Amino acid sequence: MRDLPVNQPFAMPAHFGPRGSDARASGWYRDVTMMVVSYVTDGEKLALYLPEPFSLDEEPVITVVYACNKQVDWLAGHGYNLIGVHANARFDGRHEQLRGTYTLAMWENLTDPILTGRELQGIPKIYADIPEHTVNNGCWHAEARHFDNSIVNLQVDDLRPPTAEEIAESTAAQQGRDNPMAWRYMPAIGGFGSSVSEATTFPSETHYHDVQVGSGSVAWQKLSWEQNPTQFHIVNAIQALPVIEYRPAMVARCSVNLLVPDRLPRAIR
Repeated sequence: MRDLPVNQPFAMPAHFGPRGSDARASGWYRDVTMMVVSYVTDGEKLALYLPEPFSLDEEPVITVVYACNKQVDWLAGHGYNLIGVHANARFDGRHEQLRGTYTLAMWENLTDPILTGRELQGIPKIYADIPEHTVNNGCWHAEARHFDNSIVNLQVDDLRPPTAEEIAESTAAQQGRDNPMAWRYMPAIGGFGSSVSEATTFPSETHYHDVQVGSGSVAWQKLSWEQNPTQFHIVNAIQALPVIEYRPAMVARCSVNLLVPDRLPRAIR
């Protein structure tokens, strides 16, 4: 079997050559609408899902993010929707220490970003039907389903512009913590054991055009194997993490760049 050149990007099926691209492709998502709902949960239970050397970073906060992504450059202007679940975490490796978030799971409704995110960045992406959000009498709603069974519902209402104090507090809270992280685990052939097991980080930059804050809620479903045979264990694990206290929710319109030249996705050790 021939070796492939390492200076070109390959993905399966590699026998057709390097991944196709175009001069117009980039990491920019030109038109993104987000709903963000965060809540405090049980730290001992949440810690069970953080593999070493990850650990909880101060408060055990889960953040659920819905994003409606449109005008995506690397998809030739096409788009997709996602719902990601992230936990406040720190990475204490042999060579570096980082604070940020650890992605527990990310559902998306398009195969292309699922495969590239899993294989190239190590993000634990899986498929779900995620329709575009709806707004009814000022209340925002988003959901994910699979095999026609509900996984999660998000809601944000009572929206208003943030105060100067809230903006300052949010900015201060993010200082030194802009490090999204995950565990890139690729099973061996047959599914037993691993062929790749490494921690990763995948920075991005977000330019906000409009932000509003409000009250949010998340409703996770408890599923059976018959309802969702490939994901029920994931959904039930997150559903079992209790909501102790909600934090202020957010709705935002923004642009996001997933390829920051001086902070590219990489393995962390």
